[in-house]
Amino acid sequence: MAQDLRELFRDDNEKKVPMKDGHEERFIALLDKELPLKRKSTFYFIKIAASVLVLFSLGIYAYLHSKTETIEQPTVVEKGTEDTRAEGYSLGDLSPDLKKIENYYMANINLELSRLEVSKENKALVDDYMSRLSELNEEYKRLNIELNEIGPNDQTINALIKNLQLRLALLQKLKEKLNQLKSSENEQVTSNSV
Repeated sequence: MAQDLRELFRDDNEKKVPMKDGHEERFIALLDKELPLKRKSTFYFIKIAASVLVLFSLGIYAYLHSKTETIEQPTVVEKGTEDTRAEGYSLGDLSPDLKKIENYYMANINLELSRLEVSKENKALVDDYMSRLSELNEEYKRLNIELNEIGPNDQTINALIKNLQLRLALLQKLKEKLNQLKSSENEQVTSNSV
């Protein structure tokens, strides 16, 4: 059963029939007929144009959506300024218990800020409360500087904690006012529709 492949190829070459003139051209023409060349330039241009159009549409949608949904987002309260961090320490650096207290209040303040729903109707109210909050934030920074200059004492530590409590209470009061405003608007809408 073992055959020498060289002999088979040699025998095959001897049996070769010459091809007719123009065989190769006819074969290429048949290939072109069955498998035509695709023009990539037209589709390539259309793909690029479609991609640009989609990206442009998404950009406009995102821009308009962000403009209509939010007027101005409240700023998140920071733990301490870079100046006080570079110079010394803050309330949380004094002891683990004070750090827990500071982290608790800061987390709750930031949570309340993130939950605020600012709209055209309540923007003035929110701005008023945000200005009060920024005053308390400035006072907190001043107390932090005092803590670093004078050193830790009970009065400064209590003032820092009281400041955090006041900011949280102020945000809770704002949330309550916004809920009252929203419910009164809902009542007006339902009474007008009846």
